[in-house]
Amino acid sequence: MASSNTTPPLANGVSAAFGHSLRQEFPFDADYRNFNQGSFGAWPTAIHTRLREYQDRANARPDPFIRYELPKLLDASRAAAAALLRAPAETVVLVPNATVAINTILRNLTWNPDGRDVMLYFSTVYGGCGKTIDYIVDAHQASNTPVSSREIPLQYPFEDADALTAFEAAVARCVAEGKRPRLCVIDTVSSLPGIRFPFESVTQACRRHGILSLVDGAQGIGQIGLDLAALDPDFFLSNCHKWLFVPRGCAVLYVPRRHQGLIRSSVPTSHGYVTTQANTNGTSRINPLPKSENSHFVNNFQFTGTIDCSPYLCVTDALQWRKEVLGGEERILEYTQTLAREGGKRAAEMLGTEVLENSTGTLGRCSMTNVALPMRFTTDGGDGALSATEVPVVMGWILGRLMEDYNTFIPLFHGNGKIWARLSAQVYLEVEDFEWAGRALLEICQRVAAGEYRGAAN
Repeated sequence: MASSNTTPPLANGVSAAFGHSLRQEFPFDADYRNFNQGSFGAWPTAIHTRLREYQDRANARPDPFIRYELPKLLDASRAAAAALLRAPAETVVLVPNATVAINTILRNLTWNPDGRDVMLYFSTVYGGCGKTIDYIVDAHQASNTPVSSREIPLQYPFEDADALTAFEAAVARCVAEGKRPRLCVIDTVSSLPGIRFPFESVTQACRRHGILSLVDGAQGIGQIGLDLAALDPDFFLSNCHKWLFVPRGCAVLYVPRRHQGLIRSSVPTSHGYVTTQANTNGTSRINPLPKSENSHFVNNFQFTGTIDCSPYLCVTDALQWRKEVLGGEERILEYTQTLAREGGKRAAEMLGTEVLENSTGTLGRCSMTNVALPMRFTTDGGDGALSATEVPVVMGWILGRLMEDYNTFIPLFHGNGKIWARLSAQVYLEVEDFEWAGRALLEICQRVAAGEYRGAAN
């Protein structure tokens, strides 16, 4: 792979220069350094212009645009996203975000009345997804179809084989207890820490055991290569506004044809829903929207109430921009993944710490890196260390200083007795930015060691 200090060349020898020269394509404040593509994303000014154009068209002729033009544009965006994911267009719909997508799946599934069904998830699960699982369990406790959940614990830095072994052990324990593992939530790239998860092998294991695989690719599309034809998950979702340069909020929800009958309704339910029973008044519901030739599954998601669908329409534009300006997906991923590795290494060197990685280097095969901060926590805070009870205060204080004193934001998390910083690599960054981040974090940690954070605890 090419060094992150150079831009991978295009096939025709012409290259758009990655790094600081691309900052002008994004509407960042002049002094702001964005190390957090992984939370809310960022998109180029050119795509923002397209967003406004779609909004202006909707405002200029609301009914003609929303009723007649919008469905065709949505179909085009679905087809573009599906092509990138290597999936049939009729298996992909667009929703506001990954949280809506996972809620759509879990709220539609029905559970066996014997109460043996179990939802499995790894300790890497995103908090919002974990809360959704909790809700499903809580909501069914008083019903005649109770369902339970089970966490599969993982200790960082784990090897890919460790995740698969932990999964198999959890399945075996469920079966031994008379339970039925029904579904497993699997990350592609987990959030905190930002590491690549061995989702391919776990998805295959789910298939062997007859367990539904729900692949949470919220951090996936635009950050790693994805091939749903090869992966063949039972459900897949991914935010387009994180890494694909699509405006907030837009996500893809993939449901293969074999399972589309399980997803009875969008969330929320709207005009696309098709009931299985006659209306109690003996009349049919009126659908005020033009007739569509799409499937019931797709129609469910074409209109879910009045929302601004302009971000959805930008999927096509974002992919075109990435191809024409940046040279396409493979070239982008080569740069960002290399930069994450090299930048993370430099930041760790400046901090005198380490990057979160396993012995085979598979956790870092993505566009994020996790660097340990130079501070220790113990139960009692002895031997020059900080007290473990101070972790939330210290983390909150550091985040505040990053925003107020350094005009940036770097997500932090606590694990293995350390505080880690998650840094996102992107086409507008260079190794020098990671060196800057390392210096900033080191200065702040020195201020922590001097006790400056203690005023925040009062």
